[in-house]
Amino acid sequence: MTSNFFSQTLDSIEIDKAIVQKLNQHNIKEVKDLWGLKRKDLKALGLIDTEIKHITIKLQLQNIDLNKKIYHKN
Repeated sequence: MTSNFFSQTLDSIEIDKAIVQKLNQHNIKEVKDLWGLKRKDLKALGLIDTEIKHITIKLQLQNIDLNKKIYHKN
């Protein structure tokens, strides 16, 4: 995982545009801004469970998850 990856916009990992707009309103614009958050943080920003699940799936496809988790390929 390179630092360039974490500097990518949320659009680059194919998060739904409506969700990206909500996150942008809270100054969450790059993967690194989202990656450190917890589900509880996202709920506090007004996201609903289906939106949070969508985000989680898109991050997991990149081998990372919320709360700064990294999954290593075996």
